[in-house]
Amino acid sequence: MPPRGAALQPTGREISAGIIIYRETHEGPKFLLLYHGGRYWNFPKGKLDGESSLGAAQREVQEETGIAPEELRFTEQFKVRDRFVYQRGRERIFKTVTYFLAETRQARVTLPLRDDRRGEHHDGFGWFLYRDAIRMLVAPNLKQNLKHAYALVVHRKRVPHPPRGAAR
Repeated sequence: MPPRGAALQPTGREISAGIIIYRETHEGPKFLLLYHGGRYWNFPKGKLDGESSLGAAQREVQEETGIAPEELRFTEQFKVRDRFVYQRGRERIFKTVTYFLAETRQARVTLPLRDDRRGEHHDGFGWFLYRDAIRMLVAPNLKQNLKHAYALVVHRKRVPHPPRGAAR
């Protein structure tokens, strides 16, 4: 029998990365949230697969939304990490997620076909103004990440996008 309290210790570890994506609109910046069912909305993210956090974040965004890395302009001053424990079946997982911030001009999002065998899918998405997005996120850490991203977006000096096809 394990010592008292031992069952509360995480038994697994998971490292993921994602991107808080926004686009400028006439109403203000809108943030992309993916819908996972129930009340659960989140930013595009996924597990590292032998690549860097940024590489994994870009790959996952393209897989989950159809937005290619070249359609993203990153804010270099933004990089946050979430650390938390969650339950998957009988296993407690210690998870670390690194989030980056990027702007896109791409409003079109293409969700992949649902694959119930993998158990990973999104039921929808939306582009939301900050005031709406902050209400839709349930987890306090996600709200804090969005708040930090929004402050950076609205207070940074505006630097225009390079023309399409220009070197970055």
